[in-house]
Amino acid sequence: MPDSVSPDSSRSGTDRTPAPVLIVDDHPMIREGLAARIAVQPDLIVCGEASDADQALALLDSEQPALIVLDLVLKGSHGLDLIKKIRRRGNTVKILVLSALEESLYAERALQAGAQGYINKQQAQENVIDAIRTVLRGEHYLSVEMRERLVGHALSGTPKPSGIASLSDRELEIFRLIGQGQSTRAIAADLHLSIHTIEAHRTNIRAKLNLRDGAELVQQAIQWVLEQG
Repeated sequence: MPDSVSPDSSRSGTDRTPAPVLIVDDHPMIREGLAARIAVQPDLIVCGEASDADQALALLDSEQPALIVLDLVLKGSHGLDLIKKIRRRGNTVKILVLSALEESLYAERALQAGAQGYINKQQAQENVIDAIRTVLRGEHYLSVEMRERLVGHALSGTPKPSGIASLSDRELEIFRLIGQGQSTRAIAADLHLSIHTIEAHRTNIRAKLNLRDGAELVQQAIQWVLEQG
């Protein structure tokens, strides 16, 4: 769908007021590129940029964006946790997740946390402006494949998840960090949790994935991260 605006394009607020968008991503080049694309849209304006959850929450309060474009991998936190924190505050700002993480594993989790859309960074070059406008109109944005998957679940009944899909949001994040080579101590510091808590999560992950020991857990996690690209 082209990025140009039709005369009857829906906007947040009045037709003359661009919808303010907050960009939350820990990569400056991603923020810069997305901001540049938004800057040439007459119906959108960047009201702020953040690299972590604390900055995002501060700008959310001060700038009151109509929509947040949010990566799931942030400095010192996870985007899913930030979405949940925003919703616990009672804030109804619209949220579009823009992430390189696998849509089949994370899109439904993002919607359950309170986001209205999910777009993979590989698709963003062509579709991100359309995704932003779709969410601003109050609609959900997902890839065609993900929509079909969710419809299939609704028609046939959602099967009990197995394998990596059975991990909780926190377990999946820890599994990803293990696959990136982080130690238990480093993960605990990164997620602001105790070492004991991380060890308990590691035990649960091993049980759910039927892994024999910590070495097999690390091997499986590394392989999964490599497959994610």
